[in-house]
This record gives sequence, structure tokens and C-alpha cells, in this order.
Amino acid sequence: DELQESMDTLLCSAENHRGQLAVTEQAGARAKSELRAPQYTLISAKYNEMRLKLRSTELANQDLEAYHKALEKALLAYHTSKMADINKIIKELWQKTYRGQDIDYIQIKADTEGIGARSYNYRVVMHNGGAELEMRGRCSAGQKVLACLIIRLALAEAFCLNCGILALDEPTTNLDAENAASLAEALRQIMTARRGQAGFQLIVITHDEAFAHLIGTRDNTELLWRITKDDGQHTSIQPEEVE
Repeated sequence: DELQESMDTLLCSAENHRGQLAVTEQAGARAKSELRAPQYTLISAKYNEMRLKLRSTELANQDLEAYHKALEKALLAYHTSKMADINKIIKELWQKTYRGQDIDYIQIKADTEGIGARSYNYRVVMHNGGAELEMRGRCSAGQKVLACLIIRLALAEAFCLNCGILALDEPTTNLDAENAASLAEALRQIMTARRGQAGFQLIVITHDEAFAHLIGTRDNTELLWRITKDDGQHTSIQPEEVE
């Protein structure tokens, strides 16, 4: 009896395995049939091609990330270097031009906005006796005008050496005679320094004839141009020789 029971168990197990084998063979046959479909033609080559594209994309992304970090670092270094150059020029021009005793020099401060952000909030500060104060709300109209002119000149010196044209419209507005004369001297020094630059031109539009003649010496220009209107409101431009 025990032997017969063991045989029955083995036969049942064998039937189960034969059934599983038949199912597996049918599944294999269906899989082979599906693999013969057009979308699976040369599937191994297509798989290898897509795998290569994926790996190439991953490497390209890694390179771009490294480039982005390097570019970010370079931009920050360039910004720091240029701000130092600009503030050096601003300080020199202010000390050459300003005749008051209440401000030793001015500079531009660049405060970052956000953690790690390459965005800056720029402000102008003044120094006097080791103290640093915001210029906003603490300086006269003349000091504001002079600060704006000096900052423009410094930016032109720092960024526009290959651009030969510098234009100033009514630069002596709100400046007293002493500071206007100092500004004229600073402009003459710039003209002297940039004389060798090809195509350099300084265009000054002003109603202040004394200032115009302070700049327009024979060393720097041959003619001044006077713009007038007649009674019919017609504009005329006449050259005047420098005295």
C-alpha cells in the first residue's frame, strides 16, 4: 500500500510538471512569435543603440554641470575683479574732483540677493574718517550729480575701452564753480590718457560756457560748436575757435 501511494504521488507530480512544461512551451512559442513582429526586428541592435545614447546623454549632462559650475565661478571672479577696478577708478576720480571735506571718497557696494544667487543689489556709499554711510538721503544735489558723473566715467573706463565715444549732457548741473572746474580737470586728464586710442571722442553738451572753455583748450580740441535758435525757432550750429 505504501509503495502504491508513493507511485500515485510521483505520477501526479509528473503530470503537474508535464502541464507546467506545456504551458511554458506555449508561452515560449508566443514570445518567439511576438519577437518576429516588425517592432522587434533587430531589437538587440536597437537596444544597444539606445543604451549608448543614454550613456552619452548622462556623460554630456555631467560635462554640462561641470561647465556650469566653472562658468558660475568665473563670472563671480570677473564680477569681483571688475567691481574692484570700478571702485578704484571712482575713488581716484572723486579725490581729484571733489573739493569738499565731508566725503573722502565714494564706492559702489554689491550685496547678493538670496543664498548662492548671482543677483546683486547695488548701492552707493560714502566714506569719511573711516565711517561708511549710504549716500541716499544724505548728500546734496551737487554731490549726487558729481557721483553719477564719476560712476559713469568709471564704468566707461572699465568696460568701454574699445568704444571710443563718451557723451555727457549738462554735467555741471547743481555743481558749484569749484567742483565744476575740478570735473573739467578730470575730463582733461581722461582726454590726455585716451588720446592714443583710435576713434576716441568726448561729447559734452552744456550751457556753461566757462566749463566748456575749461575743457576745450587747444591741447584737446580745435573747435567748439555753438547751437542756437533764431527768432523763427530754426536751429543753427556754428563752429568757434578755441581761445
